[in-house]
Amino acid sequence: MSDYQRIATAIRFITQHAREQPSLEDIAAAVNLSPFHFQRLFSQWAGTSPKRFLQVLTLERGKFLLRQQLPLLEAADELGLSGSSRLHDHFVQLEAVTPGEYQRAGAGLTIRYGVADTPFGPMFIAQTPRGLCRAAFIATGEDEPDSQQQHHQQHQELNAAEELAALQAEWPQAELCEDNAAAQQLVATLFTGKRSDAGAPLSLHVRGTNFQLAVWRALLTIPAGHALSYGQLATQLGQPTAARAIGNAVGANPVAFIIPCHRVIQQSGALGGYRWGPLRKQVIQSWERLQLAAEQ
Repeated sequence: MSDYQRIATAIRFITQHAREQPSLEDIAAAVNLSPFHFQRLFSQWAGTSPKRFLQVLTLERGKFLLRQQLPLLEAADELGLSGSSRLHDHFVQLEAVTPGEYQRAGAGLTIRYGVADTPFGPMFIAQTPRGLCRAAFIATGEDEPDSQQQHHQQHQELNAAEELAALQAEWPQAELCEDNAAAQQLVATLFTGKRSDAGAPLSLHVRGTNFQLAVWRALLTIPAGHALSYGQLATQLGQPTAARAIGNAVGANPVAFIIPCHRVIQQSGALGGYRWGPLRKQVIQSWERLQLAAEQ
């Protein structure tokens, strides 16, 4: 049996026996390998561990069951988990939300949002009690032929409304409260260092696939004033052939500037794309280098 056949057989075994939550030893035995050698081979071929692969399968099945309004305890039993707390752990680890939050689609959750001015243009900001869940630069239309102030204001309001609609789509049952003052206070924290809780870390409350979360965490490790290519980021994540998928995850970043997707460039050194415009990306990079030089 070739390595490819072993991995294909292992994936089929995990999928068919997911409800039984098979151990590493069980899966390795199905392909006649020791647990140690199977773990290493599976990670090389699949780009993730057998345990994480099983967790993702369990999580996706859990989402389906919760969408069917199955109670948490029954859903956990159906998934072969020992209790609802195990299901809770799967969601918190991979999705940054609890299963109850996912099922309620934000019901009982208050999200404060607003638009605040930054050095790089207005930004739409949304925060839950657990942290920042959305930050997006707002286009103002200043690069269009009509340069009238009223036109710019209308353009900004339209784009802010689009961001608000996207937020509502992601958290359809949440209570959304406009709070421009809170947004402006956060901007002061991010761009000027002025904060009332100096030293406290900024929390993020974002939703994404396990792969996206891994990419976003990796982005947070890129120092200000520096840049990585998509290929370098892929190598850092241990998936050197996944540059295209990593590029898609970078593009799906829901929190501009704070999760610094602007620090990823093309292998050639060219800027590459940016969800909020290549010119803004270039300006942010230059601003960060200047800030870094001023501190030295």
